Amino acid sequence: MLESLSDLTLDDLSRRLAAAGFAAAHAGPVLRTHYGPGPSLPRSGYLPPAGLADWLDATFTPAAEEVRRAASADGTVKLLLRCRDGATIEAVLMPGDRPDRAAGCLSSQVGCAMGCDFCATARTGFLRHLTAGEIVAQFRALRREAAAQSRSLKTVVFMGMGEPMLNLPAVLAAAERLADNRVGGLGWRQITVSTVGVIPGIDALATAGHSLNLAVSLHAPDDATRARLLPPGRRFAVADVLAAADRFQAARGRPVTLQYCLLRGVNDAPEQAEQLAALVGARRMHVNLLHYNATGPGLGGAHYEAVPVAGAEAFAAILRRRGVVAHFRRPRGPDIDAACGQLRRRALAASAGDVFPPDASA
Repeated sequence: MLESLSDLTLDDLSRRLAAAGFAAAHAGPVLRTHYGPGPSLPRSGYLPPAGLADWLDATFTPAAEEVRRAASADGTVKLLLRCRDGATIEAVLMPGDRPDRAAGCLSSQVGCAMGCDFCATARTGFLRHLTAGEIVAQFRALRREAAAQSRSLKTVVFMGMGEPMLNLPAVLAAAERLADNRVGGLGWRQITVSTVGVIPGIDALATAGHSLNLAVSLHAPDDATRARLLPPGRRFAVADVLAAADRFQAARGRPVTLQYCLLRGVNDAPEQAEQLAALVGARRMHVNLLHYNATGPGLGGAHYEAVPVAGAEAFAAILRRRGVVAHFRRPRGPDIDAACGQLRRRALAASAGDVFPPDASA
């Protein structure tokens, strides 16, 4: 069975090295190099023993490799990676507010089964869960991309393809390696898990014992609108999702972010802003208003449009007047199919020989 260094914990590699006749103590430097911005051994300050690099090359293969790259004029870079079974996944690097920093967006599944109407990933269906190693491979690719831009990858969010709560064991296994100062060195508080509101997953994350962050994709303040946009909304009511977020916040002491993608004529009315503000109330939560990157017709045939910046700022102003901490996240990478699932969808269409017109711009 093919195996990658990205598939291994520190203890796993220690045992493998010892069995191959190398000192187990080399596991730390090897994995720190593997997770670092450089391509391979040796790393500055570490001299590997004779034969170790050759053994690593002969024993391990990449969990996923970059096959396509798209760079935006705003500095956003989307990578398409191919796993060993041929499945493709997306990871995105977004420049930070400081010129030396960047944030990363990681996928947790190949495709997605949630069926959110405005999401490009939903139109390619669900294939399978990603392994922890395949998630780590995305992180490594983004860290190298950031280094090539003279930036440091400071934060990551599981907000790419897939619903992280449905693949939580692999997500947490990967996060443990990314956060561990002996391996990825990112730190727990630099990692966010985003969900469409899968309550059992939120509760499981709350009891996992990690000081990471939670983001909940709310997208509407009422059950009817939310259920139309997000099928999981038919199962998990807004009030119940917020109650689960309250439990997470109480257990972990970390403020929850509520994601709200503004869609013209759907969820952007002033009265909906008032309703959202009433829901948040005195909760110590942050509302992150998202710009919509148009992806063509939804699963139900509806065509969604982005809310102009002025409208988004007006929506945010209502929330702020009601005491809610709210920010409008400016659009990233609209010129490179930066919305979740778009690049993979185009690649799948191209490989099938389909004619695939560009998505309408917002």
